[in-house]
Amino acid sequence: MNEEPINENDVETPETEQTEAAAESPVAALESEIVKLKQDVLYARAETENVRRRGEKEKADTAAYAVTKFARDILSVADNLSRAIIAIPAELREDERVKSLIAGIEMTGKEIDNIFQRNDITKIESVGAKLDPNKHQAMVELPSDAEPGTVVQEMQSGYMIKDRLLRPALVAVAKAAE
Repeated sequence: MNEEPINENDVETPETEQTEAAAESPVAALESEIVKLKQDVLYARAETENVRRRGEKEKADTAAYAVTKFARDILSVADNLSRAIIAIPAELREDERVKSLIAGIEMTGKEIDNIFQRNDITKIESVGAKLDPNKHQAMVELPSDAEPGTVVQEMQSGYMIKDRLLRPALVAVAKAAE
């Protein structure tokens, strides 16, 4: 029997198996880490995009609704002008001495309405509409021939600024006649 000499490099020992497994293990670990890092980058990009969009929306909302506080303050001025015009007796309206004063008050009221219109502030039309808790605040129920839940009287006008409520309308709502 001719036996060839055994080369030590050809013999697999438990140490060489561990070395090969260790060589595959770092590669697998690195590949796994690469996959994880790619995922983290994608999540970070998505989060950054969400923050950017949210910031743009907040900026647009701030610009669109910046006049809200000021508009609420001016509503009381508009209400008082309307009350002043309504309170003028018919005989005074014909008096030549106060006609220009009345005309000035009416023009001021119209100018406030124009300013509201330019800033997308609209009056809520209430009388005859169904009570909408998002636009109306019911103050009293009145017996009426109208369908129950219908606004029959407006005590104070309500206003919207674009698509948001600026001030609810204070209204009287119909209830079934007894």
